[in-house]
Amino acid sequence: MKDQHEKITGYRDLSQKEIDLMNKIKQKGIELQELIYECRGVDVEVGKTGEAEHDEVLDEASRWRSIAKTQLQQGLMALTRSVAKPTTF
Repeated sequence: MKDQHEKITGYRDLSQKEIDLMNKIKQKGIELQELIYECRGVDVEVGKTGEAEHDEVLDEASRWRSIAKTQLQQGLMALTRSVAKPTTF
């Protein structure tokens, strides 16, 4: 549907500068997502620890990646809202 943003409360027309900035933020999001996926591929060497300890290390790494993903998403959304300046909560 054309001009959907005009039918949704709180949205407004953006200037070309704002559109460009929003697209830049979205591109950074894609880059950060790729980095998170790349970090999933890092293997932890077992070394002298047993399998249980190795699994715990992997679980901890996965937990931190999840935290990073969530907080990066929140940061990008905050940047997006700072540009879009929605009028609703």
